[in-house]
Amino acid sequence: MFKDNRYLDYNGAGFRKDLIAGITVGIVAIPLGMAFAIASGVKPEYGLYTTIIAGLIVALLGGSRFQIAGPTGAFIPILLAIVLQYGYEDLLIAGFLAGIFLVIMSFLGVSNLIHFVPRSVTIGFTTGIAVIIFTGQLGNFFGITGLEKKEFFHENMIDLVNQFHTVNVFSIVTALIGLIVLFILPKIAPRVPLLLIALLIPTLISIFLFPSKVETIGTAFGGIPNSLPNFHFPQITLEKLVNLWQPALIIAALGAIESLLSAVVADGMKSGEKHDSKRELFGQGIANMITPLFGGIPATGAIARTATNIRSGAVSPISGVVQSVFVLAFLLLFAPYASYIPLAAMAPILMYVAWNMSARKSFTHILMIRSGDSLVLLTTFLLTIFIDLTIAVQVGILLAALSFLRKMSGKLDIKEATLSDVEIIKFSDSDTSSLAKYTVDGPIFFGTAKVFEDKYPAIFLTGARKIILDLEHLSVIDATGEAALYALLDDADKAGIQIIIKRLPKEKLPLFKKSGLYNRIGEANFFM
Repeated sequence: MFKDNRYLDYNGAGFRKDLIAGITVGIVAIPLGMAFAIASGVKPEYGLYTTIIAGLIVALLGGSRFQIAGPTGAFIPILLAIVLQYGYEDLLIAGFLAGIFLVIMSFLGVSNLIHFVPRSVTIGFTTGIAVIIFTGQLGNFFGITGLEKKEFFHENMIDLVNQFHTVNVFSIVTALIGLIVLFILPKIAPRVPLLLIALLIPTLISIFLFPSKVETIGTAFGGIPNSLPNFHFPQITLEKLVNLWQPALIIAALGAIESLLSAVVADGMKSGEKHDSKRELFGQGIANMITPLFGGIPATGAIARTATNIRSGAVSPISGVVQSVFVLAFLLLFAPYASYIPLAAMAPILMYVAWNMSARKSFTHILMIRSGDSLVLLTTFLLTIFIDLTIAVQVGILLAALSFLRKMSGKLDIKEATLSDVEIIKFSDSDTSSLAKYTVDGPIFFGTAKVFEDKYPAIFLTGARKIILDLEHLSVIDATGEAALYALLDDADKAGIQIIIKRLPKEKLPLFKKSGLYNRIGEANFFM
């Protein structure tokens, strides 16, 4: 079905490089997998299951040589919303449906359409997601107790303020240590596994200096089982399908965007590398169909982990397989020790991820332009934070489309032009006042048809009995544009005016013939 050229000239030296890269990425993936799961409202082990299973399947079936898949921060708001509204079981169903959608997208070639999502929309919801992740960790950072995760941002912020009197000084110290490590360590030791060290140091300090003073994974979620996940097919009903298809579609769209973006980043980091978009979506789809059957949450290509994979020397998808095996080994051998990790130690890691994923410069740039894109950006951003990611994306794309139509409506220019000697000799008979010429520059479609129709009266009031329409620069014409031309021809017939078409672009001729416009105008009335 898909030709795989990702293992060409693979040898033992390549395997050694993949082994090192896979272990390196696995070290990074372990804390992120647990952190993203907790932030999504589920147990930390589900993040590890996702890292293992999705990482393995995408490595084997995906379309990028270096793609590393797993849970990501971009999914947190929508996954948390599903858990709060429907529960963990339905999250598994939503993930399964998202996988089906991704496979369908692969076969329909939707990967090309992903590139048409406006940048103002992606920057808006990405930055909104970053704000949700960052603020969602304030409770763990300050050790605030009595908080209940709610569906809406403002409710969580109000709850945070109301419970702020329960601040835990030991949690703050733990979180600050992690934060300091995150910002200082890259400057003094850039090659060490930053996230793992930023998790280990505050964890060890809290264990030895103030044990039992901060909430941990163990006290909040119980111990992480050091065993393989069990197979479980969630119970799917018609009611659940109706409730979950829309968030599942958003998960699929978001996953497609992020995985393809990650693949593009990987291509850019390796000269001559080119991923297969259709195969990538297929691999992501299969991964998201299988992962929920073992308790995992939705996954996609992770840009930071993929970049780490390449920088660590990976040469093939085997590095992704090694990453999954390494995380599996951690789960089987060391999972019980993860229960000692303080939530306050995980908070700065998620805040760090949120800070890095927020497109601050692009956000500010688009906002300062004060254009239609600024409105799209701000609307998508605010709706993501205060309402829902699904609604934010839908409204953002709708506003972007309306903004585009508004811009395009001003792109159609119809103006009177000077007649050439050839035109005068050929069409004017003896009276040049009976002949007029107009150039049409731009698209005639549903967004500009009104502009085209508004020109009719001025054209007909010239007194000319023959009107030449120069269509050399006609860029687009759709069904509404065809109807507008038919209306012009009907009005011209009633007024006794002959319409002549000049320099119709060759690629538009088949459309004119299929629509009947060619016969309606008459072959004799077309000339170059």
